[in-house]
Amino acid sequence: MGSSVSGVGVVDKAVTVLDALERGPCSLGELVEATGFSRATTHRLAVALEAHGLVRRDDDGRFALGVRLVALGRAAAEGLPLSVAAQPALRALRDVTGESVQLYVREGDRRVCIAALESPHGLRTIVPMGASLPLDAGSAGKVLSGDGSGTWVASVGEREAGVASVSAAVRGPDGRVLAAVSVSGPIERTSRRPGGRYGDQVVAAAAEIEQAAGLRS
Repeated sequence: MGSSVSGVGVVDKAVTVLDALERGPCSLGELVEATGFSRATTHRLAVALEAHGLVRRDDDGRFALGVRLVALGRAAAEGLPLSVAAQPALRALRDVTGESVQLYVREGDRRVCIAALESPHGLRTIVPMGASLPLDAGSAGKVLSGDGSGTWVASVGEREAGVASVSAAVRGPDGRVLAAVSVSGPIERTSRRPGGRYGDQVVAAAAEIEQAAGLRS
């Protein structure tokens, strides 16, 4: 293992366990392999995190991320100023498109959903707040990684089969991409050319978020 990130070794080790479980449930042996810690240390950390609700056991007895993290993630997302400022624009975007909408920010090589509103349709895209998704699939990932060109970016079936999305950048005063606002839904409603249907609305929502957050005059 590398040097301590925080200077508090036990915290760094606990976070390493959580990082390993972010990829999915692990048996003790798999967790030992993923973390590089001894079996005794890994077991002690996992059980301690379980006592705090940050880790749980699944039906097969494997360690998995605990449900308390859902509440913590929601509280963290709702406490972000950009997430709060974006709510009116996201509601309007959801209402005008009839599809699910999300706001993502970049965290390393991932994108994290900090706000989400679901479509009223029974068949809809569901991305929970706090969800951590890859940057290399989906329109929001392209926006956040700077791969997109133009005012909006669309993707069809990249992250999830049967789902299309359109995203636009929320920029700071210096032009830097701070977040990506997205509309996503089943291809049968969005079509395979969702940009033509939702691109203008997503760009408008991004501008409204910038205005509400004080990022533009």
